[in-house]
Amino acid sequence: MSLASLLLLADSRLPSGGHVHSGGVEALVDRRLLTSVDDLVGFLDARIGTAGLCTGSAAAAATVLSSGGSPRWQSWDRAVDVRTPSAALREVSRAQGVALLRTVRLAWPSFTPLRALAELSSAHQPLVLGAAAAAAAVTPGQAAALAVHHMVGGAATAAVRLLGLDPLRVAAAQAVLAPRIDLVAAEATAAAEAAVAADDPDLLPADATPLPEILAELHHASEVTLFAS
Repeated sequence: MSLASLLLLADSRLPSGGHVHSGGVEALVDRRLLTSVDDLVGFLDARIGTAGLCTGSAAAAATVLSSGGSPRWQSWDRAVDVRTPSAALREVSRAQGVALLRTVRLAWPSFTPLRALAELSSAHQPLVLGAAAAAAAVTPGQAAALAVHHMVGGAATAAVRLLGLDPLRVAAAQAVLAPRIDLVAAEATAAAEAAVAADDPDLLPADATPLPEILAELHHASEVTLFAS
């Protein structure tokens, strides 16, 4: 495992377009459904166990697949599609995947699975992250944790910007959620390894919470927003 590469992929400064997305926080703030750090913790806790589990498992699966040679990405990309009910969120995932792929292909230009992902034209972000993790010699479990870490970190940062929350309290809240992230990442990794071993992306988790999906569509239709999602 390359610690330096792991830290690079975890760094929010990595050019991947994530800074323009709130992870659903802006839509919640606009409707006064999220007004405090406690609200943020409740929202993130629910998302970690649902969307985080799905995203983490897709990233871990992509790491396992990439470590084993040249995967057939189409079926795994479709699996992420069907686990993302909102068309707006599917568009976000693909846009972030394209942005991240541009960066990681420059970092690891000879890694075949990344070149194969580029042939999809707009692969989902967790698949790109997982393939990049394999290129960087990062483990599937760490790739799953990275995926959930980015989801939580992006939403937390957006909440600070939108509500003027105390960034120290928000950071403390993220620390409280860290053990939960570790548990979900482990569950996601086990599911991903089983799905890859069976060559069946349908075995990936498909947990979801309806409200963020609905709010994503409402946010997408809004005329004036600070964040793209």
